[in-house]
Amino acid sequence: MGQHSYQDKTSQQPCAVVTGGARNIGQAIALRLQQDGYRVIVADIVAPKADSLQEDAYQVDLADASATRRVMEEIAERYAVSRLINNVGVVAPALLEEARLEDFDKLMHLNVRSALVCTQALLPTIKAQGLGRIVMNASRVVLGKEARTIYSATKGALQSMARTWALELAEHGITVNCVAPGPIATSAFWQNNPPDSERARRIIDNIPLSRMGQPEDVAQAVSFFCDERSSFITGQTLFVCGGVTVG
Repeated sequence: MGQHSYQDKTSQQPCAVVTGGARNIGQAIALRLQQDGYRVIVADIVAPKADSLQEDAYQVDLADASATRRVMEEIAERYAVSRLINNVGVVAPALLEEARLEDFDKLMHLNVRSALVCTQALLPTIKAQGLGRIVMNASRVVLGKEARTIYSATKGALQSMARTWALELAEHGITVNCVAPGPIATSAFWQNNPPDSERARRIIDNIPLSRMGQPEDVAQAVSFFCDERSSFITGQTLFVCGGVTVG
């Protein structure tokens, strides 16, 4: 994106990095964190549509480990990052018999490896702030869902890494938590569940709150975990699912 201005690292404005922050849930998270007072740096394969996110955005294929590491190291040099939202992810719906190894590699590289690469690259600057928040965008599929063999594996991996990192980073004042969205009205959801399909109707009918979730509902949960006052909560998963995971 255009010119990236260097931040005075003594500045009081905290910085947050959101991977996959150009669209859908990632965009809602990025915009909410801006409302919360953060300077938000979006890293995504496409440019953000929201005007307020464009100045500090980086276009990068987060499935490319080397390119991702270079971008994150540049961000670490320029900004006093204290929040990292590992949000990026794609779905490859398939029943067990139809799951493809090439999709396994693609989703593991993008959904999981990018989180490891980004966190490793940004961790020194997060530690330097004396306070840090890392949030993973997992999914209710960690509890099981048909036709999600590979996707659920990646989201389960994120959840497990978060619990491990929560223990390792606690002494540095860094918390690590997961949000786990249920059915959220995004372009990806409607692509996999066409609005007029029986599958979509069945999903919506099964939501106790009787509505689809919105990206802003997930952003609310991320905002909570990022707050300085959420300092005694770590290693947890918050399901944002309209009650789907209850009972």
